[in-house]
Amino acid sequence: MFPRSTHETFAQKLYTTFKNNKRFVKPKLSRTDFTVVHYAGDVTYQADHFLDKNKDYVVAEHQDLLNASSCPFVASLFPSLPEESSKSSKFSSIGSRFKLQLQSLMETLSSTEPHYIRCVKPNNLLKPAIFENTNVIQQLRCGGVLEAIRISCAGYPTRKTFYEFVNRFGVLGPELLEGSNDDKIACQKILEKMKLENYQIGKTKVFLRAGQMADLDARRAEVLGKAARIIQRLMRTYIARKQFVLVRRSATHLQSFVRGTLVRNLYECMRREAAAVKIQKNVRRHKARESYLLLQAATVTLQTGLRAMSARKEFRFRKETKAAVHIQARWRCHRDYSHYKNMQRAVLTYQCAWRQRLARRELRNLKMAARETGALKEAKDKLEKRVEELTWRLGLEKRLRTDLEEAKTQEIAKLQETLHDLQLQVEEAKTMATKEREAARKAIEEAPPVIKETPVLVEDTEKVNSLTAEVDQLKALLQTERQARETAKKEHAEAERRNEELMKKFEGAEKKIEQLQDTAQRLEEKATNMESENKVLRQQAVAISPTAKALAAYPKSPFQLRTPEIVNAPNGEVKSSPDVTPISLNLKELEAEEKPQKSLNEKQQENQDLLIKCVSQDLGFSSGRAIAACVIYRCLLHWRSFEVERTGVFDRIIQTIGSAIEKVQDNNDKLAYWLSNSSTLLLLLQRTLKTTGAAGLTPQRRRSTAASFGRVFSNSSFTTKCCATFSW
Repeated sequence: MFPRSTHETFAQKLYTTFKNNKRFVKPKLSRTDFTVVHYAGDVTYQADHFLDKNKDYVVAEHQDLLNASSCPFVASLFPSLPEESSKSSKFSSIGSRFKLQLQSLMETLSSTEPHYIRCVKPNNLLKPAIFENTNVIQQLRCGGVLEAIRISCAGYPTRKTFYEFVNRFGVLGPELLEGSNDDKIACQKILEKMKLENYQIGKTKVFLRAGQMADLDARRAEVLGKAARIIQRLMRTYIARKQFVLVRRSATHLQSFVRGTLVRNLYECMRREAAAVKIQKNVRRHKARESYLLLQAATVTLQTGLRAMSARKEFRFRKETKAAVHIQARWRCHRDYSHYKNMQRAVLTYQCAWRQRLARRELRNLKMAARETGALKEAKDKLEKRVEELTWRLGLEKRLRTDLEEAKTQEIAKLQETLHDLQLQVEEAKTMATKEREAARKAIEEAPPVIKETPVLVEDTEKVNSLTAEVDQLKALLQTERQARETAKKEHAEAERRNEELMKKFEGAEKKIEQLQDTAQRLEEKATNMESENKVLRQQAVAISPTAKALAAYPKSPFQLRTPEIVNAPNGEVKSSPDVTPISLNLKELEAEEKPQKSLNEKQQENQDLLIKCVSQDLGFSSGRAIAACVIYRCLLHWRSFEVERTGVFDRIIQTIGSAIEKVQDNNDKLAYWLSNSSTLLLLLQRTLKTTGAAGLTPQRRRSTAASFGRVFSNSSFTTKCCATFSW
């Protein structure tokens, strides 16, 4: 069976196979022993003769013979083996047979329900009522009772059928039993409600762990105790309620009797009180009516007397008021008429004085305009003379320029001819040198080789030296001619540059002449306009009287007066016409209004100082326009200086420009700058005068503007300095 195995190899194989099993233990000092941990204790086995004993086997023929015995006991000792096991092995050992018997025993036990009966010997003396604890425990341990109890506790020791469980513990969940006829489901719901764990529900029974049955019994006892207390409470409540109802019924009868008596007494009192109130009401009403009738009669009598007295007072008051109104009307009429007469006389007096003043002012303005017209004519004549002088200077410069160009062309032609002659001389010298060299070469070739060799050489060298000297002289002449040509070119370039500068100056002079001509034309137009205005003003001065016609020239005067018309009414009373507007004027107030305020004058003076300071600087040009002239013009428009009759700003501007020109008389650029500013300012003023004239200004305002314009350019020294700008 195992030809090479020994008891040591068998033990070693057991060690390797069951080394991790808790029931198998290897001894420390033995190599063939092994220990099995049983529930009763540890048992050590020796494997020395295991293989020898296992080799003992039963011969199949002997087994068949004994099995065929007629004695049943002998036949049962040697049962026949199954065919599969007999085929798988040649012989059957004792161990294999024992194993098969154990398997059949376990199958039998598994198919049945075993019941164990253990007999325990209480003592070794064989006497009753004596128990030896150690001996009893040892018997129980060896018999496997303690192990069976432990296994039972580890499993489900408590087992109840579904009916018994529901019948006993149904009180823990009576609501779970309603509408359910399945005991198994009811058991499961009861256990879930009690929150038990690790229980099992089989097919017919409920399996509980150790202690769970006691817990369920305790809860059942608690539920039954609560139910008993509820029954007791309800019974006691019923008895107490029965007694209470009886007492309440008696109290109700007693209360109803007492309340009836009290209500009857109250009703009697109320009836008597109502009768007394009715009697009192009738008595009081009778007394009140008598007093009311008496008071009514007295009131009517008193009201009649008072109304008669108030009517008499009202009549007297109206009569007095009417008389007072009539007296006041007469007095006010007299007072207003007297005041009107006084005002009429005062207005006539003041109108006469004011018209005289306006007439004197108009005469003074006419005289000033006449003087300004003469100044403009003088300025025009001077400008014409200056234009003629500039034209003559321009013609002179043109002639000088043409003469210079002719001289330059002649000089260039001479230089070119000289250069051509020099080139011809150089070419002739070259040809002569080549001819002499050829002649010398021919002479040398024709002469004998020995005779006169040295003199010929000497003569030839002298000729060559002379020729080279001539060539050097010609080269020097050529170099000088080249230098002269270069100098001529430089002079020509410089002449062209001067010519260009003269052309530029000439163009600038032409532009300035054109500007002066335009300025002269504008001055002529201005002079003609001023002459026509002077004629018109003189005619108006002759035609207008110093009274009401003088006022017509000032439509924007502070007030307008009309002569009142007196109309005689049919009844003889004097009345004023409705279109007459009486105006009360106070001479002192008018004089106070004519005086300028000190703060306003100071502000105007500061603005003028700032303008003069700004104009005195060189502001330059912007987009071809003089900035200073534009600034002056804008400031004059903003201050409305053209509408003012008299102002000192024009005189200050003229003085500033004149002083600036005196400082820079030698600087043509500065003079040109101030001339351009003056001409630009003149053009702007002329446009302003034309625009205001076209807009329909009054004659007085046009005359004041013309006077201001004349004052700006009436300074002869300023005009002379401006015209001398292009006198270079």
